[in-house]
Amino acid sequence: MLNFDFDRETRPAAAQRLFSVSDGDTPSILQPVRMVSIDTPEKKHYAGRDEVAQLKLNVCRQRLLDGFYPQIQDKLRTYLVDRLDEGAAARHIAAGEEASLRFDVLLKDRLTRADGTQRRVATIPTGEVIDRYGRMLAYLAPWFAGGRSDPLPPKGDPARRTFNLDMVASGWGAQFLIYPSLPQNEDLNMLYDEAKTAWTEKRGAWKVYGRRLLLGYEYRLCIKLGTAATAAKGTADAFQRICVDLRRPRSVGLFGWASVPPPHRMWVWASDAAEASTNLGLALGV
Repeated sequence: MLNFDFDRETRPAAAQRLFSVSDGDTPSILQPVRMVSIDTPEKKHYAGRDEVAQLKLNVCRQRLLDGFYPQIQDKLRTYLVDRLDEGAAARHIAAGEEASLRFDVLLKDRLTRADGTQRRVATIPTGEVIDRYGRMLAYLAPWFAGGRSDPLPPKGDPARRTFNLDMVASGWGAQFLIYPSLPQNEDLNMLYDEAKTAWTEKRGAWKVYGRRLLLGYEYRLCIKLGTAATAAKGTADAFQRICVDLRRPRSVGLFGWASVPPPHRMWVWASDAAEASTNLGLALGV
């Protein structure tokens, strides 16, 4: 069981009307919402269509093989090179398109009442409310108005599950825990258990696209490494978070996460290391 003894900053749920979905982890209400604790593969808007993105990944692969990035450890280098074959971009973008479609189906299914009317979306912002891109960081769930006509289901009822949790459980969203925006311990362990099960049973994206699929943050990292003007710039842009192995838990630093299976990874911004060390009870060396 995971039990980090510090107060999370959360805010009451608020009803918002869903307007559109731009990808598998960014629905839009009155502003974009980045669903926290999960990450889905990118679509072509991030680094271009398959052939364009693949050229960037090819540069990344060659740089890793040539030692362009000396700080990257051999285990991580091997891990990334193994996934950077000629089909890497097409595989990732296809998974991003599929994740977006799966998310759209999930929303329609869980927001539609028995009488065919549509629920609103409950947004539950985290302590860090807005990210650097202006997106609200939040958990999303169906909104229940309360009262006789629309009572809130009891705690533990599947109808109260967040969409964040469902995407991870389906295997179309990878767990992506980033301090300080962590769920409460009970919800954290529920998410962690679903992530482990999805990984072990190879659900969703892992079933369709296999073990060589780059996760969303792995893909973005490789694009940065392949397009940076200098090694210093690429390293600084791609490695900003310390990885914590939740099986211990213990820090594996900025470059040691290849030894940690995806469901067991938690991330801490290097700039938050001192504070997180105290709140999480971990030594977080970079």
